[in-house]
Amino acid sequence: MNYTHLFLDMDGTVIDSAPGVTHAVSYALKKCGIQPPPCEELTCFIGPPLVWSFAHFYGMNEEEAKQAVAYYREYYSNGGMLECLVYDGMEELLRAMQQRGVICVLATSKPHIYANPILKHIGLDRYFSFVSGPEIDGTRDAKAEVIAYAMEQLGLTDPSRILMVGDREHDTLGAQSNHMDSVGALWGFGTREELLATGAKAVFETPAQLMDALLHLEGTF
Repeated sequence: MNYTHLFLDMDGTVIDSAPGVTHAVSYALKKCGIQPPPCEELTCFIGPPLVWSFAHFYGMNEEEAKQAVAYYREYYSNGGMLECLVYDGMEELLRAMQQRGVICVLATSKPHIYANPILKHIGLDRYFSFVSGPEIDGTRDAKAEVIAYAMEQLGLTDPSRILMVGDREHDTLGAQSNHMDSVGALWGFGTREELLATGAKAVFETPAQLMDALLHLEGTF
């Protein structure tokens, strides 16, 4: 196995964050005077930067989108962030990588002030050597910037030794911008077509399938 570092997205890859995220989006839309659809129709907000999502899906201008994000965070920071579940097989994958000496890094579009307490709450913080995410003011909001920041902070200069794992095109495109391989997590919220079209070298149905591929991998995908 030639990869020394595994970069993982959070929402839709490490955790199923749908309950907390969709409840927070619904809350924000109501505060903005918009009647929200059923929560199951709001999973499109999981993964991409929130300002982009409110603008893209509801036609908000930048000021309106930023206000919607502020409302979202009212709900999310008051317990909504803990409305999540760890995907089956994820802890086993992280443990196997740790035992093999592969360094795991969280590269998430979720602000790190949320990501860190969530990791601690679900008991996975011990598997991650570094958490890279945006600042609460929107600095480092793009996934490509999140990945680049992690590389910079860890002193990584050879992207061929890093594999990005994520469930949305923002993950695969972010990896591509940083010249590293990526694979798609079909257990999350993206589609096979979305992930392969934007650069994923392979896609996997479950964390267990990905773990098996990594443990028996010679070279890159």
